[in-house]
Amino acid sequence: MGRVLRYLLVGVGALVMLFPFGWAVITSITPSDAVLAVPPDFTPDGASLDAYGRLLETLPFWRIVLNSAWIGAASTTLQLVTSAMAAYAFARLPFPGRGGLFAVYLATLMMPLPVLVVPLFIEMRAFNLVDTYFALLAPTIASAFGVFLLRQAINQVPREFDEAAVLDGAGHFRIFLYVVLPLIRPALATFAIFGFMASWNSYLWPLIIIKSPEFMTLPLGLATLHGQFTTQWDVVMAGSVVSVVPILILYVFAQKHVIASVAQSGLK
Repeated sequence: MGRVLRYLLVGVGALVMLFPFGWAVITSITPSDAVLAVPPDFTPDGASLDAYGRLLETLPFWRIVLNSAWIGAASTTLQLVTSAMAAYAFARLPFPGRGGLFAVYLATLMMPLPVLVVPLFIEMRAFNLVDTYFALLAPTIASAFGVFLLRQAINQVPREFDEAAVLDGAGHFRIFLYVVLPLIRPALATFAIFGFMASWNSYLWPLIIIKSPEFMTLPLGLATLHGQFTTQWDVVMAGSVVSVVPILILYVFAQKHVIASVAQSGLK
């Protein structure tokens, strides 16, 4: 009976969490004149994909999606490189002040983005980088959370592996590349998902630094869409569905690595 109750609670929780996405899909295929029907119809008559067609006609939507995709991929790759190297240094290289420096580095996690937006914008303007792809990418090159997550994973790798590699003539670079990285692949995959999601959903920084439509990312495109179609919720929800599907696919393929990373690093 206890197991049945647990499965029942998990099932109810899953339905509650999936309902908004399901409702977005239903609304996106519902005719415009039936979107605001009361009571709502979960099986709308005359369901069609017209909202997706209007979405593509209104905005250069595939260009916007492509912008978000390559910015997210580049940001994630750079964060993986910088965070993995910094995490290895904090976990394996003894140097004076390592603990204090790591604490200061983690303290930056407590600084929200709105606090940093103004100085970042002034910096980008000083370098004449406003309204460029590089301005979108630059603030996301390093991640304190990524260093923390990967350092936790590296600390779980037995140091005996490092010692064995040293006996074979390996230096820090080869140990990092051929011993440590293959053993923390679940943590790398987990951080890749988090990093890509953060970039994909980023709204405040692109809103401030981007002016031209050709540099627009998906959250900005959805905001513009909402402004143009305030009452046409089928078009708005069509854009939302398009924005959610890539992240959903990414997580489905990488979820086993996320579970393994949480189990190995001891994160709660």
